[in-house]
Amino acid sequence: MRMDGSVIESHEWATACAVQQRFMQHVAPESGPFDYSARCRQAHQLGGDCYEFVRLADQRLAVTVGDASGKGFAAALMISNVQSSLRTAALFTGDDAATLLGIVNRQVYTSSLTNRYATLFYGVFDGVAGTLRYVNAGHYPPMVLRRDGSVEWLEAGGAPVGMFADWTYQEGSIQLEPDDLFLAYTDGVVEAVNPNGEEWGVESLLKAADKIRTRSAKDVVSMIFRSMDEFSYNAQSDDATVVVVRMQ
Repeated sequence: MRMDGSVIESHEWATACAVQQRFMQHVAPESGPFDYSARCRQAHQLGGDCYEFVRLADQRLAVTVGDASGKGFAAALMISNVQSSLRTAALFTGDDAATLLGIVNRQVYTSSLTNRYATLFYGVFDGVAGTLRYVNAGHYPPMVLRRDGSVEWLEAGGAPVGMFADWTYQEGSIQLEPDDLFLAYTDGVVEAVNPNGEEWGVESLLKAADKIRTRSAKDVVSMIFRSMDEFSYNAQSDDATVVVVRMQ
């Protein structure tokens, strides 16, 4: 039996949505050095945001947060390309995050259309050493909320992946203490607007997280989305992703 184009298109769209959601499923944290949680809420069924947690050997945790340029299906294809490139490159680069991002950048640049790129944050938490080594490829700087109330921003890295054919990335490193809270996000969170056209902003995000910073990572993620939605009256025009990791 021959199906018309609309049925085929609907089926393929549903399949693409399901695949994208599977990319962002993560296993709940076990008892150990990290408590982590995340949420990605696309503005439409498909979008350009992504996150991923990967447990590594020796009490380490790899974390990825990305945001592709554009919206909808094109952005979803772009971010899927980034995720696939990252997973493949990670098999050959070991702990060298800067080299890893350089490989991802070249692969994404080669395989993407002109003017397509993605901001990307990649970090590895080490529960034994109490460190976070990371590369920030043009992404909104994640923050570390210290238990003493201070805040550090994670900016070391370079350009978004896929923007330039070659780029040498710089790796950053930060020492973490118990109860320090790592918070990463995409622009759809801080650029949420209210009916007056005002943006929620980074400071509002920081305040929302700080209110319950001693509670679970899952609670912090929920509080951020609840506060953002109250500000914007539940109006969402862009993909929004929040990732939280707490050192225990």
